[in-house]
Amino acid sequence: MKTVKIILGIITAITLVFFATGLVVKETSYSAEVTINKPIEEVFMAFNKKGNIKNWIPEVKSVEVLNENLGTTGSTYKMVVENQGQEITMTEKVMAYIPNEKVTLFFDAENMLKTDDYSFTKKNRTTTITLNASCQSDSYIMACMFPYFKGTFQTQDQLYLNNFKEFIEKQ
Repeated sequence: MKTVKIILGIITAITLVFFATGLVVKETSYSAEVTINKPIEEVFMAFNKKGNIKNWIPEVKSVEVLNENLGTTGSTYKMVVENQGQEITMTEKVMAYIPNEKVTLFFDAENMLKTDDYSFTKKNRTTTITLNASCQSDSYIMACMFPYFKGTFQTQDQLYLNNFKEFIEKQ
């Protein structure tokens, strides 16, 4: 009986910590970076051409224009992504667009709200892309989980930046 009480106590403690995470951590933030051996103008143009995205994010199945503004900021797109055999539809909105400097994208993917802030800097003939990302959720349970998946999110975005580097340097 004592063993059962100890096990129940441990399960209760883990459950309390898990649910407290959602109260304490409202946003999960991380960064990733890659340096590319190409001029900034070429990198920025290739990065923001919607038809290219499938070359470095293989999970993207389609990108559809919902609203495209002349200055790009405010443009919205519908993206279909395959994740572990399941299709997820998300909306991408361009929040900021400064040519050869910065692009900020906001994604609404069901219970995941993600902001990707990409900065482009040049040094000689190389370009560095720095991603500062943040994830939130409108679902309390998902918000509790995100901090525990921060490393996974960061690894995935770093892989996408590395894929982009490989794609653009082959051109």
